[in-house]
Amino acid sequence: MTKTTVYAARKIITMNPMQPTATHVAVRDGRILAVGDLDRMRAWGDVEVDTRFADQVLMPGLVEGHCHLKEGGMWTMPYLGWFDRRDPQGRVWPGLRSMQAVIERLTELDREMQQTGCAADEPLIAWGFDPIYFDNERMTVRHIDRACATRPVVIAHANGHLMNVNTAMLQLAGITRETEIEGVMKFDDGEPNGELQEPAAMFPVVRRIGNAGLLAPMDDDGMAGFAAIARMQGVTTATDLVNRLGEADCATLERACSNPDYSVRLLPAFQAFHGTHGAQDGANHVRTLMAGNTDRLRYGLVKMMLDGSIQGFSARLRWPGYFNGADNGIWVTAPTQFEADFETYHRAGLTIHTHTNGDEASLVAIDAIERVLARYPRPNHRHTLQHGQMIDAALFRRMAGLGLGVNLFSNHLWYWGDQHASLTLGPDRAERMNACASALRAGVPMAIHSDAPVTPLGPLFTAWCAVNRVTPSGRILGASERISVAEALHAVTLGAAWTLNLDHEIGSIECGKKADFCVLDEDPLSVDPMRLKDIGIWGTVLSGKPFAARR
Repeated sequence: MTKTTVYAARKIITMNPMQPTATHVAVRDGRILAVGDLDRMRAWGDVEVDTRFADQVLMPGLVEGHCHLKEGGMWTMPYLGWFDRRDPQGRVWPGLRSMQAVIERLTELDREMQQTGCAADEPLIAWGFDPIYFDNERMTVRHIDRACATRPVVIAHANGHLMNVNTAMLQLAGITRETEIEGVMKFDDGEPNGELQEPAAMFPVVRRIGNAGLLAPMDDDGMAGFAAIARMQGVTTATDLVNRLGEADCATLERACSNPDYSVRLLPAFQAFHGTHGAQDGANHVRTLMAGNTDRLRYGLVKMMLDGSIQGFSARLRWPGYFNGADNGIWVTAPTQFEADFETYHRAGLTIHTHTNGDEASLVAIDAIERVLARYPRPNHRHTLQHGQMIDAALFRRMAGLGLGVNLFSNHLWYWGDQHASLTLGPDRAERMNACASALRAGVPMAIHSDAPVTPLGPLFTAWCAVNRVTPSGRILGASERISVAEALHAVTLGAAWTLNLDHEIGSIECGKKADFCVLDEDPLSVDPMRLKDIGIWGTVLSGKPFAARR
């Protein structure tokens, strides 16, 4: 007979309203057999009691509904961000707090490459840069050329929607004053200034240097690094919410997830924009991949994209536009093309996640989806708007009527909240950013996310952001949109699972579901809500197998 293991805990938070708490959970064949006290477990016969978590708190494995696997692999490139960041090995990379510090770091990196024998034309590629913290001073070729005039330099912004390059890289990519690609930014005299906004503008650079970790695919070390970060943050299920799903990409994913020691379940989403497939070919490709789904690797998601980044000023906003007077953003996918492609993937039975940051983009998406659903109704479709940072109450009510979910980017409230109030949206509209309470009032199924590596993977931190809505300056950004700790925990468990169409398998601790647990040192429902992000995490249990955060 298959062995039954019973995990004892100080407390088990089940996220199941029919039985909110327990002290023991029985696991058999990687699934939850029973939840309750020890006597209830023993009713199933002989059990093996495991007390390693007896002094800790279990809750369902945390679900990251919008992140990217490159969170594990970006660390082969130097980090140029404002905030301190921790890599998969636990090393803290200090933030750079001025434009001059960034230039000095680039100069140092170029010197190191010379000293280690790198060829003079080997590109220097770095990531994490975000000029909005430098009084919105925009980096240009004039900055980077001071640090490195001859070696091609590529700097990916933290938001993933922009990059900066130097003159040598512009020349290598063939970008000149004659280049007429939207998003290739130029000086007043018409010469390119080195800032490239959104995929079309970045493509000439990416084509010359290769993906180089900027867009995926991942390699084996990056996959291992991502799993290590997931364990540290209590995550048992995560997305890679844009992947080309080419042959090499799928081989890397399948190699990792077939290893019984791989500690996280993955859902890669097919990149349905600026890809090599037409929509129908793309849909057929994803459906073919779904035939090989396993417990730890699930194909079937599609990622579409309408606009860009609010803090990068490439998102599409309704009137009155950007608070600082910047021009409106970029349509990454033309609205008419979005509707046509959405319809193709929808009719193929796939689950579509659409990137909309600005409220104009959310409105366009909702209008298009409403028309598609009128032509081709599909109950329980689970289509979800991702980020949706400026969705207001009226739009949420329309989403509820269409059966749409939302995955809000609550981390923005901390990382860019002050800048949104002073630069991008202004003090009024910034108050309703990532309006979790309004989504719940409207009855919209809701998740919250990190978009790692845009911000660090960590659902408890994301929950902290949604509960407290505090900015680095101490401002409460939209007190009426704060949610309770219980609601935030739902958003990073069952809420995220709903958007992935997995809430029947994961997201709560109840009989029949996967034995996925997050192991905590404290009870998140009992601590001061301002301490939610500081709760220690032992690690995870995936399908009944424990994985310590540090191995």
